[in-house]
Amino acid sequence: MKTNQDITLPPDLQSHHEGTGATRKQHPVYSNLLPPCNNACPAGQNIQAWLSLAQAGHYEAAWRVIMEDNPLPAVTGRVCYHPCEGQCNRSYIDDAVNIHAIERFLGDKALQAGWTMDTAPFTGKRVLIVGAGPAGLSAAYHLARKGHYVEIHEAGPIAGGMMHFGIPAYRLPRRELDVEVARICKMGVHVLYNHKVEDLLSEKTQGQFDAVFLAIGSHLSKKVDLPVKDACNMLDALTFLKQVEDGTAPQLGKRVAVYGGGNTAMDAARTVKRMGIADTMIIYRRDRNHMSAHEFEAQEALDEGVTIHWLRSIKSVEGLTMTVEVMELQDGKPVPTGRLETLEADCLIMALGQEADTGFLKKVPGIAFTPDDNVLVNESMMTGHAGIFAGGDMVPGERNVTIAIGHGKKTAHYIDAYLKDQLYTPPALPPLIGYEKLHRWYRTYAPQGMQAERPVAERMAGFDEVKYGLQEKEVLFEARRCLSCGNCFECDGCYAACPQHAILKLGPGNGYTFNYDQCTGCAVCSEQCSCHAIEMVPGP
Repeated sequence: MKTNQDITLPPDLQSHHEGTGATRKQHPVYSNLLPPCNNACPAGQNIQAWLSLAQAGHYEAAWRVIMEDNPLPAVTGRVCYHPCEGQCNRSYIDDAVNIHAIERFLGDKALQAGWTMDTAPFTGKRVLIVGAGPAGLSAAYHLARKGHYVEIHEAGPIAGGMMHFGIPAYRLPRRELDVEVARICKMGVHVLYNHKVEDLLSEKTQGQFDAVFLAIGSHLSKKVDLPVKDACNMLDALTFLKQVEDGTAPQLGKRVAVYGGGNTAMDAARTVKRMGIADTMIIYRRDRNHMSAHEFEAQEALDEGVTIHWLRSIKSVEGLTMTVEVMELQDGKPVPTGRLETLEADCLIMALGQEADTGFLKKVPGIAFTPDDNVLVNESMMTGHAGIFAGGDMVPGERNVTIAIGHGKKTAHYIDAYLKDQLYTPPALPPLIGYEKLHRWYRTYAPQGMQAERPVAERMAGFDEVKYGLQEKEVLFEARRCLSCGNCFECDGCYAACPQHAILKLGPGNGYTFNYDQCTGCAVCSEQCSCHAIEMVPGP
């Protein structure tokens, strides 16, 4: 016999400690707090705001809220590792809201409808951006919106940087990427392709640029001292992925090994599988719990038939034979055990990390570097040379597409202030709201719907996108799972609960106000506000 699930908690009649009397001791105020999803977003998106619009079916309005912070939602909806979902308060109930899938839906809908963004009148200021990757494109977009002339000098033949050459098409289809880039260019951003900057100060002077943003991606593979005897077919992962993208992939043989445990290693191995090479392995010196790749990346590689040799470090390569040492972890760090094994492979792809080519900056006065050649910047993203800023993979910190997009936006604010001879002060953030602060007087159970994927057998036939997008019905369901943490969504709960009729509705989109002449400070409105958008503050 199937029983109905209890969805509502019994009322706690002893929780209301503040009574009312002749003198009011407290009064309610509406106060929006910071949702954890917004706080976790590397691009600084107002996620709760556009989810609220999406759940009402106002898709263009939702997209425009995204575009205030992120010019590439169809891209990030696919490749962002969505830390927002890792902090979602909904996960304490069932599952996090599928935020990135909704973002992808909105981004794709904008491409289909041809939605565009306006720009401000031309200011007369000129900005040079070096690199057309996610950081450079993001900065160009935000600066163009502010009315500045933007010119990007890109060493490659196409915009997108590592999004084009480092992320395989099965994760990021090129059409969506190219159309989003084209939208930025149509805003007046000029891109000079196949132009590698060698003398930065000369180009700044000759182009009469008022400011420069350095946004070069990490296109160089890190070197490793690995003893190699006899002939060995060795490639670095980035070169390999670029060759596949260009249609010039080399012959790899029947057995391929990838050395590394990051997302690039997973991408390289999965790409090898799509080239029809059944015997594809990854060699990694840590275990699965300590890998640098995201868990789902490793799982998808395993699902597609990639073998992963955990806790193995390559000691030497002789011909087709690799000698590997078994490792063990001590405090999360791999330690050699002295036990050796051999593995066979026709080709070894090195995926041990990437770095940016900053050599051309060594002669620029004032620019300083970290020991591993990252560019040092201050809190305004400016280098030690006035008017030259840097972000993305060039500066210390984590590296991924969304972080780079956030750097581009942040730097654009500071460049805009620099061009106006002003100081930019980021707006203060309200307090963060955790799940414990939500007034969950009711219980719901509506877990996240599964996002459909292409069957494994079909994936191996080519580079078609693995994950399918959500349909509109699924988008509305997912968006409506949002708890609107810390932000009023005008449910009318406070309005209906107030025993004194002291709450006045101001109309859709305008919220409510209090009539303090009638309010007794009983706190019923605050206690029933599920998203904690009403605070009780002391005083009459």
